[in-house]
Amino acid sequence: MQDNQHNTPSDYHRIIHDAVADEQAFLRLTLSGPAAGEASLWEKVSLRPVEIGGRRQMQLAYSAGKRHITKNLAGPALHEELDALLAMGFANLSAQMTTGDINIRITKKGKALISRGKPSRQEAQPHLEHNRPKQYPLPPDHPDEFLRGIGIASADGHIKAAMYPKFRQINEFLRVIEQVLPERTGQEKSAGETPATQPSPRPLHLVDCGCGNAYLTFAAYHYLRHVLGRPARVTGVDINADLIANCRKLASSLGWEDLEFHVSPIAAFEPPAPPDIVVSLHACDTATDDAMAQAVRWESQTILAAPCCQHELHDLLSEPTFAPLLRHGVLRQRMADLLTDTFRATALRIVGYRTRVFEFIEPEHTGKNLMVEARRIDGPDPDRQAFIEEYRRLRTMWNVQPAIERLLGERLTKKLSADSAD
Repeated sequence: MQDNQHNTPSDYHRIIHDAVADEQAFLRLTLSGPAAGEASLWEKVSLRPVEIGGRRQMQLAYSAGKRHITKNLAGPALHEELDALLAMGFANLSAQMTTGDINIRITKKGKALISRGKPSRQEAQPHLEHNRPKQYPLPPDHPDEFLRGIGIASADGHIKAAMYPKFRQINEFLRVIEQVLPERTGQEKSAGETPATQPSPRPLHLVDCGCGNAYLTFAAYHYLRHVLGRPARVTGVDINADLIANCRKLASSLGWEDLEFHVSPIAAFEPPAPPDIVVSLHACDTATDDAMAQAVRWESQTILAAPCCQHELHDLLSEPTFAPLLRHGVLRQRMADLLTDTFRATALRIVGYRTRVFEFIEPEHTGKNLMVEARRIDGPDPDRQAFIEEYRRLRTMWNVQPAIERLLGERLTKKLSADSAD
């Protein structure tokens, strides 16, 4: 049945908010398809109620191409996120209720066509099960020997309860790694070549900077080589000799070739060949900058970094306009974290990498859930000058020189001092 009384944004926004808030009837909301002239960050977003720790929340699943992110929200944060989603310009909105469906289509002129129909789902009431089976790159019910070796799994092969957050982080990081893998790492087949004469694909080379206990290093090698079947060489680098000795011992016991570990500061490490992908999972403070700068120097195609404990700018921030914010320690630290990652992402864009910053895992698993992804740009970047100007203004406003600038050296400073883009 068509409903022509509610065709303005405020009308259909209210209808959606009311539907989501109906705890007795709401089952699922799906938003998809960009409206005319709109460009959304996500191709599809769905919401469904779940119960976590005895509390009703809303699970939001975002997808765009190979990117998939899930997070749980409740209260004011949920309503704010729902407002943001409704403002993104989705063309199709469908709310499924136990009492009936609500379908909304946004026309090219921005008019909302609202129709209501019989329930398309059979549930008599919302189901709040949170622990639905998930497809992990590394399934929790598969007793991989290396998971026991790195302390994530118990002797019987089950994931330890205390290590489950770390296990989830590794899985989500692996999802991101898979999304940035090149389609092919070898040379394309030349005319006249037969399978017997065709060169073997060059192994993908991944370096994990600041690998620590090497949870991610072992997992990346296992996933690339044994799950995806990709020829790969993986290297872990850390300054802690005891940890590296343990990692070498485990790699040897597993018989894993092309997995190696080196004792070295990140800034001093020289790989035998330039790596395709450089990753850094929660390397402390400016170690993340070391990893990024080395990746740029090695001309790596992809950089993936989940920063941790940024302290560098904390005591340097003194902009008077932000004095009310900076006087509170927790707000000062969050501002320092945000500025540090903003400088990093902008600096990488200036030196030739297309960057994005996103949450790679739900915040309940780790507060350090931001990912900086950088992919090398082939050819000139017509937008470089705009990013140079942004970086200059940000640096002047806060009167700081972040570590990423010092570590990138002339690769960045020459561009910052130039009057125009290269």
